[in-house]
Amino acid sequence: MNNTLKYLGFSIALLLSPLLAMQEAWASPAVNGGPTPIPKETQVTLNTNLGDIVIELYPTRAPITVANFVGYVNNGHYKGTVFHRVIPGFMAQGGGFTSTLRQKPGLPPILNEADNGLKNKRGTIAMARTNDPHSASTQFFINFSNNEMLDHSSKTSRGWGYTVFGKVIKGMDVVDKMATIPTRGRGPFRSDVPSETIEISGAQAQ
Repeated sequence: MNNTLKYLGFSIALLLSPLLAMQEAWASPAVNGGPTPIPKETQVTLNTNLGDIVIELYPTRAPITVANFVGYVNNGHYKGTVFHRVIPGFMAQGGGFTSTLRQKPGLPPILNEADNGLKNKRGTIAMARTNDPHSASTQFFINFSNNEMLDHSSKTSRGWGYTVFGKVIKGMDVVDKMATIPTRGRGPFRSDVPSETIEISGAQAQ
């Protein structure tokens, strides 16, 4: 295979091997203290400067995505990252940039599981990605409203959708508070960056 293939141009076949190895590592007792697979009752708490957000995860419906997310939680990746893109009535996106809008590196992207039947409804958490359906890595978003246009409709570049892998069960008022903060352009972004930094100070999986 051509060695000049770019990061987002990797085929699904190339992604599968490192992904499965990563998922096995994330789910091992040495990483998160729990057995494989990740327990159905797993929750993640995001500590932010606006308050805590508790998310119930769906490992049965989105096993790869949940393993990926919990792995980043447990290795401390999300500490010090911000919600860098907030669009009222749509979603709040975070998990990839620091308060200075420096992007934190992540592991290879994961396979899209948006065909799991879960919908981008208000309060759900889903993986952010580029135009490549299988490019999700560290960034996620929380839906402010029901966003049907983000749901899976077909296994095509336009229809893959965005993988829902959990739902906010406590702290939706904190999420809604994000939408009240004025936004502007800053750093590499032309718009939608909160004028008040919304920082994740910690994240824990229980």
